[in-house]
Amino acid sequence: MPRPSRLILLPLLAAVAGCATVSPEARVRGKLIEAGIRPPVAGCMAERMVDRLSLVQLKRLQSLGGLGNHDVRGMSIDELVHRLRALQDPEIVSVVLKAGIGCSIAS
Repeated sequence: MPRPSRLILLPLLAAVAGCATVSPEARVRGKLIEAGIRPPVAGCMAERMVDRLSLVQLKRLQSLGGLGNHDVRGMSIDELVHRLRALQDPEIVSVVLKAGIGCSIAS
């Protein structure tokens, strides 16, 4: 049985490895859905947030205390804003709120 050429195997392995990694947008969308946001709104928000925030800001947002344990639909806007402001990054606050409002209206 002939052995596959390394020239064929390398691109195939690279393609498989590329499929195994999850894009930042997919991760953000998944976390938003876990937090109770409807999938269409979560997809819209994730797209906007990934376009406007750096990876460092997205990681800081991911560390937002306690959101993973709460359904955001049960939170007041004041509580959500308070938690966002605790990150001490006005750009994160602005981007998340604009994305949430805009995507909720559009859906």
